[in-house]
Amino acid sequence: MPDRPLVAYEPNPALAWLYHRFFEHIEVDEAWAADVREADKRGTVVYVLRNLSFVDFFALDYLTKRLRLPQVRFANDLGLWVLEPMGRGWLHAVATRSEASDAEDLRRAVSMGQSAALFLKRPANFLAPKAKHVGVLSALRMEPARRKGKSEGDAFIRTLFEVQRTTDRPILLVPQVFVWSQRPDDATRSSFDFVLGPREWPGKIRTIAQFLMNYRHVTLRAGEPISVRDFLERESPQSPGAAKPSGNGAPTAPPTSDEVLVRRMTYTLLRRLERERRSVVGPTKKPADRMREEVVRSPKLQKVISEMAGEGAAERRVLTWRALAMVREMEAAPDIGAIAALDKIVDPLLARLYSDVDVDVEGLARLREAAKEGSLVLLPSHKSHMDYVFLAYLFYRHHLPIPIVAAGDNLSFFPLGPVFRRAGAFFIRRSFGGDRLYGAVVDAYMRRLIKDGFSLEFFLEGGRSRTGKLLPPKLGLLSLVVDAALGVTGKKISFVPISIGYERVVEEKAFVRELTGGEKAKEDVRGLLSTAGVLQGRYGRINVQFGELLSIDGVLHELGLRDGARRSTPPGGSPGSAEATATLTPPKRRALVTRLAYRVMNEINRVTAVTPGALVATALLTHGRRGIAHADLVRACRRLARTLQAFGARFTPSLLDAGDLEATVTSGTPVRSAAIREALDLFARAGHIEVRLPGQPHGTSDQLRPSEEAIYVVPDEARLSLDLSKNIVVHFFVSRALVATAFLATPPGEQDGDGPPSSPGQIPLDAVKERVRALSRLFKYEFQFRADASFDQIFDDTMAGMVADAELVLAGSDGATVVRFAGEEGRMQVLLYAQILKNFLESYRIAARGLTALLRGPLALKELVKRAIASGERMFLAGEIERREAVCRPVIENAYGAFVDQGYLTRTDGKLTLPESYASPTAVRTIEARVAGYFSKREEPA
Repeated sequence: MPDRPLVAYEPNPALAWLYHRFFEHIEVDEAWAADVREADKRGTVVYVLRNLSFVDFFALDYLTKRLRLPQVRFANDLGLWVLEPMGRGWLHAVATRSEASDAEDLRRAVSMGQSAALFLKRPANFLAPKAKHVGVLSALRMEPARRKGKSEGDAFIRTLFEVQRTTDRPILLVPQVFVWSQRPDDATRSSFDFVLGPREWPGKIRTIAQFLMNYRHVTLRAGEPISVRDFLERESPQSPGAAKPSGNGAPTAPPTSDEVLVRRMTYTLLRRLERERRSVVGPTKKPADRMREEVVRSPKLQKVISEMAGEGAAERRVLTWRALAMVREMEAAPDIGAIAALDKIVDPLLARLYSDVDVDVEGLARLREAAKEGSLVLLPSHKSHMDYVFLAYLFYRHHLPIPIVAAGDNLSFFPLGPVFRRAGAFFIRRSFGGDRLYGAVVDAYMRRLIKDGFSLEFFLEGGRSRTGKLLPPKLGLLSLVVDAALGVTGKKISFVPISIGYERVVEEKAFVRELTGGEKAKEDVRGLLSTAGVLQGRYGRINVQFGELLSIDGVLHELGLRDGARRSTPPGGSPGSAEATATLTPPKRRALVTRLAYRVMNEINRVTAVTPGALVATALLTHGRRGIAHADLVRACRRLARTLQAFGARFTPSLLDAGDLEATVTSGTPVRSAAIREALDLFARAGHIEVRLPGQPHGTSDQLRPSEEAIYVVPDEARLSLDLSKNIVVHFFVSRALVATAFLATPPGEQDGDGPPSSPGQIPLDAVKERVRALSRLFKYEFQFRADASFDQIFDDTMAGMVADAELVLAGSDGATVVRFAGEEGRMQVLLYAQILKNFLESYRIAARGLTALLRGPLALKELVKRAIASGERMFLAGEIERREAVCRPVIENAYGAFVDQGYLTRTDGKLTLPESYASPTAVRTIEARVAGYFSKREEPA
């Protein structure tokens, strides 16, 4: 009988139309196509899929043709009759099909260097409900599958081994899986699953149904190719036969049989395929009552219940019921159907509010790889309620498992609470208030989520930042997660710093009201209805950047604790296991959590992208004049961009344009002029700037748009709104701004401390260093400094950078090192740094002036801040301070925290009071004079 021809499938016109209609929506990672092409150059490609599916075959056939990849010439169990039109030869092909003939067809195809599609498993059905388990369990035991009927891929894997042993051309197995639904697997089984197969191993009818319902949202995921030749050399280095003696005369182990090799290869392929699928659908979903039961049965929680209840069985039952009620109150109830429905609402909402979305694609790819290896702990910055909405939207759209989000119980109000719960949020109290049982329940719940493989998301800052810059980290939830991660064996936990940036936040007006002393609005239905006006605004672009993924092992290594943990690893334990880290004392665990928290915050700052809005806002708030002409503003933006580029900052794609040759020539930084104008237009429409034209009546300025002839004026009441945008990038400048402020604060020729008088234009380096040290202590709660370096190292690195960038010069004078400007360009740059920090200094001066209120007696912090804000308003109107944005409640609160540390204030019974040494008007004026002493004594920018 002649061999059947091995031809690529050619659909008839009707099927070709269906191909295009249904398969064009498949999300294809360009890296997958590149990997397949690379594999084709190296050897013969065999596409490996999990379970037999006509739909998967047709989709694969369509994509390989569309992307011009190696085309499928053979597919097992489908038979060659599928590859032929319905016509002559079809009946013959069906009649002569057998496993042996299919294996022979595979041998011919691969021997000729042609690609094939290999399905490892057949879908389960009610006639053989357990068949789907046989292959994996047998592979784990390294035993051949024992069941009747057709083997599931074994003969074909064996055929590939035989062909590889007779040819030098490598055979590369490319695991891939089409995910037709993002709905997770369900731990329960229904009669529907029994008849049609479960969602993870669907039968033909269910496959078609899933395809028709989800073809617009399908994704293709591919694992790392496996070289059959390398596998055989690694797993069975000797040819089958008798054992041969080794070099010392002792016989070596006999070669591994093909039965075992087939099982190992099958297991390896299935594991990689399942890992790819789980990276999209996430872990298996358990029934709610089973999840609650597992949480309450947690040994750690049971220990707390026993200690609280004592010997009484009734007390233990009561506490157990209380714990169950707490779990019900907080638990998430994620539902992919609800998330899909929300996606249809969020998508047009984002399009209405924001002009575009910039996503760190490379960072997203790193996340996808990490999701295959274990669980993710997402730690985004928190500037808006849109953060968790947008992140869930982003993960859903990019086919990543939707994270379980820790939310404050203030958001559990009806009707949003149930919606958030079904979108994956669980609600916890803002403060545990000493409730030991509640803390243990939260710990047990989060530990259960991590063990089950869910990705977690929470905000390390605790609440939304009202100033635009990061808040200090809150360590409570992170400590629980770290403890849970230390107790989970064999699972990789990756901590993911995420920067979410906005050119304008939708809560801008509410934030400005709070910053100037207003009360925080309560989250409720009334507040929800009041946000309708938000939909009328435009807020620029959103951008998302992902930092370096962090691990507990990596942080332990930084702290010098990892080696000790490794030495304490018990036999058979892993370095990350609970036994391995049991030797971490409470102080060392606290150090681990603290270092991890600050590493996350540093990473968020590092990867925060510079937006057009942040650049323009910084230029507008630091130029030091009443108004600024358009050309001067563009030059200022490009100076800032050049500086930020030197710092290694990221830029949003909308800001930079490699093709803008004019910008590159004039400034060395390809900042798009159009991006600057777009940001100006955004602020003008929001009323944050006034656009003036010389000779144009002021009353018509609201109709003017940014132009080459325009002059921009920032109204005093709008400076706080712009400050929210400026503070997105302020952290890049802090270290140099501290040096610049300290350097400029000492006028030439004035004696500093006990040292000799400074010469005109130069200051002793030691004097600058001590002033920077004092400033960094003053701003302890304001800015976040590097967690992995001492003050001396940070100062030395900053000075070295400023010298290398020709901003300052270090020189010897009378045996001492002095600092001076590095020319006019350096002077301008140093003055710019100081201008960026000026409003913070003015805020601290306002806080110092506010201390006079304590001369009459102690006050609560809230009342003291309120009086300081009123004092700051008077100082601004009287011209004692220049920046309206300096009258800012969070900054003043930070100042009082620093004043407590410096001994200017003491806390007694929840109130602030002046210590005896400062309890006089003269002493309070001295505190203000010390802060005012940091203001520049040099000339300001022209």
